Amino acid sequence: MRTPHRITTHPYTNPYEELAGLDDGPLEEFLHEDVRDERTEQTEQDEAAAQDDPWAPPNHRRNGRRRRRGRFAGLPLALKAVIALVVLACFLTLADRWALLYAERRAADTLKDRFDLAAAPEVEIGGFPFLTQLADERLDSVRVTVPDVAADRISLAQVTATAKDVRLDTDGPTAVRGADIPTLQGDVLLSFADLNRELGASQVTFTGEGRDRVRARGTLPVAGHDLRLRAEARILRDGDRGIATHIGGMRLDIGDLATYRPGTRAADGLHLSRESAARLAHETRKAKALLSIPSVVRRLGVPDSAVREALRDEAKLTDLTGTPRFLHQAMRLNLIDLALDHPALLKRLGFDPALLDALPRLTRPVLADQLSLGFRLPEPPSGALRLRDVRVEEDGIRVRLEGAGLAVGGK
Repeated sequence: MRTPHRITTHPYTNPYEELAGLDDGPLEEFLHEDVRDERTEQTEQDEAAAQDDPWAPPNHRRNGRRRRRGRFAGLPLALKAVIALVVLACFLTLADRWALLYAERRAADTLKDRFDLAAAPEVEIGGFPFLTQLADERLDSVRVTVPDVAADRISLAQVTATAKDVRLDTDGPTAVRGADIPTLQGDVLLSFADLNRELGASQVTFTGEGRDRVRARGTLPVAGHDLRLRAEARILRDGDRGIATHIGGMRLDIGDLATYRPGTRAADGLHLSRESAARLAHETRKAKALLSIPSVVRRLGVPDSAVREALRDEAKLTDLTGTPRFLHQAMRLNLIDLALDHPALLKRLGFDPALLDALPRLTRPVLADQLSLGFRLPEPPSGALRLRDVRVEEDGIRVRLEGAGLAVGGK
């Protein structure tokens, strides 16, 4: 009997599930096999190296220092020597400069006391180093500047002197008794600014005019009137240590009324100004007062007949006083002479009697003394000091001087 054929049926499988099952299968291992092998190999190599060579922190600093020492082996010692020398030189320089400043201050105080100066001078000691010069008892140069030195009725703005090869008299470096000055060159300035201040009671200013002349301009109060002053001073050397001034061209202007020139010459005295004399032709009262005095008429040189006609007829008076000859003669009248005999006449002409009384006392010597710029240098206790040259400059009167065999202090 035939056995019946049996049909085997397989369960149904979803193809998508089969694909999902391949996610962690051989395909994934195949795709990442090379990457794992590389990482595993590198890790194994690192572990093997760590086992062979134990870990220790690197010391780059020690290796670098060893290299630098090898390259600059001689520098630290040389550098230390240089630094030591520089420090020593600095200390020696500071000590030398300190000693120099101390010596300059002591010298300034000594000069102030020795010459009775109002202020301590400025002392500058030249040459370097100072301590070696002091040990040798010799200074290369010493420069002294003294401000505001009294000289008669004025003061010198500045006196500067430079001494060369000064020999010291010492009892050691800290005890200098004095100094010998073989030669000295100096400069003295008489400042116009100081002159204007010191002689400013008369409100006069001084300015240079040429190499040896000084011009004075300003006002001078006289009997309540400010008179304009003009004068010229010539600067002259007076001996070896003095300066003299010769005053000339002095005149005082009383407004536009008159001019006063001190002196005894014909051109000196009190004279009408050109403007004042010209006004007589228009001021009938003043002209008649002047022509009514016979002594004045004679000085004017006007004929008596012309004077009589002028006094009777104003037209004739105007013609007479308006002529150039009358103007010239009127300006030549010395009104100081008329003031004594005819004070009322000058008062009528416009003069203050107090002013007329004060002007004759302003003689040439009096005015010259007020404007004098002369002075004399003090005589040194030893040696010679003399003026060499005098020159008028823009800022004042400058005098060159020289000395020899001078001494400062006592031995």
